[in-house]
Amino acid sequence: MSKKFGKIALSWAAGGMALGAVLAGGMALHAQTIASHNTRAPVSFDAGTIDFDDRANRVVLSGGVIVNQAGLTVRSNRMLATYTDDGSLDVQRITANGGVVVTRGNERASGDVAVYDFGRRIITMAGDVSLSRGGDTLNGGRLVIDLTSGLSTIDGRGTGRNTPGEENSEGRVTGTFTVPQD
Repeated sequence: MSKKFGKIALSWAAGGMALGAVLAGGMALHAQTIASHNTRAPVSFDAGTIDFDDRANRVVLSGGVIVNQAGLTVRSNRMLATYTDDGSLDVQRITANGGVVVTRGNERASGDVAVYDFGRRIITMAGDVSLSRGGDTLNGGRLVIDLTSGLSTIDGRGTGRNTPGEENSEGRVTGTFTVPQD
């Protein structure tokens, strides 16, 4: 299969899954909730140890790290925050690793690594990723949350998982959606 055709097929599959999510679980409202996140709000840090490296404009946080911003919480074992210093410290990017959990309201995403890019308003998670809201759950290898549009995309890249009965699978996205009970 050509790479171009594979990308088109993946786009159609992702679009079909997103449509299914909207129909099955009311995810359109979910997207509006994510999109309303204020990425310009102040960021607070809590950690066992915080080391400032002023020359490199970065902060290394370790020991049960918790970062909060306007109702969004990121937890992990270790984080690296880069910033600009032009009279005040402006966080540009946070890279978290080791048991990363991102929560906002009843939404929860978890994975091995996460990068929160404040300028682009994007959170990217990788490694054994899970995204859940209420009873709806998606699992895969990589998750990209666009805080501007509210669109969350999950794919099977980097999962290391095989689909049952298939050897050498490139990884799949799996999930469960709740349906209305009359």
